[in-house]
Amino acid sequence: MRSNTSKKITDLPLLVTVLVLSLFGLVMVYDASVVQAFKDHGDKYFYIKQQLVWMTLGFLSLIFFSFFNYQHFKKLAVFGLGVTFILTLLVFVPGLGFAAGGAHRWLRIGGVSIQPAEMIKLATIIYLSYLFEKKMKVAPFLITTLAVTIVIGLFQRDLGSAIVYFLISLGMFFIAGAPMMYFLSLIPVTLIGLIIFILSSPYRKKRVLAFLDPFADPEGYSYHISQILIALGSGGLFGLGLGQSKQKFEYIPEVTTDSIFAIVGEELGFIGAIILISLLVFLIHRGFKIYANCKDRFGALIAFGLTFWLGIQTVVNLAAMVSLIPLTGVPLPFVSYGGSALLVNLTSIGILLNISKNS
Repeated sequence: MRSNTSKKITDLPLLVTVLVLSLFGLVMVYDASVVQAFKDHGDKYFYIKQQLVWMTLGFLSLIFFSFFNYQHFKKLAVFGLGVTFILTLLVFVPGLGFAAGGAHRWLRIGGVSIQPAEMIKLATIIYLSYLFEKKMKVAPFLITTLAVTIVIGLFQRDLGSAIVYFLISLGMFFIAGAPMMYFLSLIPVTLIGLIIFILSSPYRKKRVLAFLDPFADPEGYSYHISQILIALGSGGLFGLGLGQSKQKFEYIPEVTTDSIFAIVGEELGFIGAIILISLLVFLIHRGFKIYANCKDRFGALIAFGLTFWLGIQTVVNLAAMVSLIPLTGVPLPFVSYGGSALLVNLTSIGILLNISKNS
């Protein structure tokens, strides 16, 4: 009787943390977007209404997948990867795909814009978990990882998503028990690939230069990062106050998406930024706890992959915001504006909750 009752109990701390982060993200998206929304659409609530719709869909997906037994993903792993890879290629079809912010990563279907690169991360985690459940299979791993990384990074020109995708795959390869020699052999290949990606685009080269000296050309190629650092610096310890940002008045590009942390730091200060980071760290801790407690290899691999993904994406976004790495265009999970990312992130939490419940 006791075991039946415990199986119904979900990971409440994880669920509450995600709910708090999502609601906080909703507030910050409205706050950061109000000027841009009114200018572009004549409606200061435009972006917040869209985000609210995606958040509602995301939590419905979370609820569904928290009850959907993750073992069924074994039957869907190959199909899911195939469908999302096709969607990733469809962004190059005229009339369906379109470019934004220098990257060709968006797909418009029935008036709705989606980002297949977010979906294929989830599909790949499930596929690799299925692939590595019984034994190490190197060839399919390399083919999948390299093919998707090249399509996202080189052809879609979305280096940030390509790096996150590659690191997720590499992390799962390691945790599945790959020999160290494979990792040592991948280091030069990775470095060469990264150099090729950077040199193949003047835009990326300028981002690297801006990283090396954020204030070298504050009116030109280093404008974005310099404005982010100004926002964070002006926030001080306690911030200017919620809604009091000056940088949201079209000073910071991508202010609602990958640069939203700058507004958090400006308005809520160092204390507010630390609280947000602490919530994200706690979420990642809960995910790794689910991974550690899962006795089923397939479920454990999925739990690791999903948690590692959220962790990598958080680290990459925050590191770029404080100029520890070049700007990447990677959103902050649950906080940044973006329907596809929020929907897939919340779906991932639903899967984690199901793994926790069935472990």
